[in-house]
Amino acid sequence: MMCCAYGAEKAVKASITSEGWRLAFSRPGFVTAKHDESRTPPKGIFIRTSASSLGQARGTDGASLIKTLRELLEQRYPAEFRFDQLHLWPKDRAPIGRFDFEPGIDEVSRAIAEEIYAKIAADWIRSDAPNRVAQPGEKILDVVLLEPSHWFIGTHEAETWPTRWPGGIQPIDLAEEPVSRAYYKAAEAIQWSGFEMQRGDLAVEIGSAPGGACGRLLELGMDVIGIDPAEMDPRIAQHPRFRHIVARADDLPRREFRGAKWMLVDSSVTPNQTLATVANIVTNRNSNFRGLLITLKLGDYDAAERIEAWRRKVESWGATDVQIRQLARNRCEVCFAVRLPGRHSS
Repeated sequence: MMCCAYGAEKAVKASITSEGWRLAFSRPGFVTAKHDESRTPPKGIFIRTSASSLGQARGTDGASLIKTLRELLEQRYPAEFRFDQLHLWPKDRAPIGRFDFEPGIDEVSRAIAEEIYAKIAADWIRSDAPNRVAQPGEKILDVVLLEPSHWFIGTHEAETWPTRWPGGIQPIDLAEEPVSRAYYKAAEAIQWSGFEMQRGDLAVEIGSAPGGACGRLLELGMDVIGIDPAEMDPRIAQHPRFRHIVARADDLPRREFRGAKWMLVDSSVTPNQTLATVANIVTNRNSNFRGLLITLKLGDYDAAERIEAWRRKVESWGATDVQIRQLARNRCEVCFAVRLPGRHSS
């Protein structure tokens, strides 16, 4: 069973059927499939989470649903078995951004998670609470709410950061709202990429206004250059480690990027325009970038078939590693995490 962004099911299905998976039950934001040989849940650019399904539960009240959940576990596991974590979340109910929808654990799913935990934790769960971030190697019991009265139940083992987060969505608890939702996209992209960003590093963001992603970079202690013709939020513009260049990146001399190790790009232009802009910067002989986080706007999911061509373009820059993922906070877009050798001196 797999969760994805609402609307991305076609891209998910296309990516797994070529690997021998047979499609089964699906709903917007949720896909199931079967395989005659593979026991490993599929992974892919548009698959936010995947797990081995144990079954489903339907009911009109919590007691009957939890009873079915217990029966499924008792059928599969010995009495002494314990999961390390319980993760429960709702599938996406709308495209991200429509009616201000954002994916993640809401009040209803939080209450259901607490109810399940209270009833089964003593017998099945080691964690001290539901929806904790898992540690690598931990075994997780997954419950996906298609509706409050219809659950899909599965299990997976925590590996990468997204597989450690409940529902593949990075939990962030902030004292105040960030400048924009780009903050969440940047936070997730940085963690998922594994980039070794350090305090005092110089980072550049192309398409920085109003400053959500820059806010995350500044929190990490970096010096930040924001490049955008539009105005920045005063909270970012007035920060002592921030410099705003009021221009488009294509119009800047390459010396403006001297000494920068990291680049974030999130501009409202076509993928080819974005890649051409970045290529002109990072292939310059004075470039010393170590990592790039590039958001490419798809427009619609049919554009997913062009992702491999974009990957080849990026690899032609001398990239040592390229990861691609539709982040949990991405709308109809994908994020490229690109490692570069930083082979040139600044």
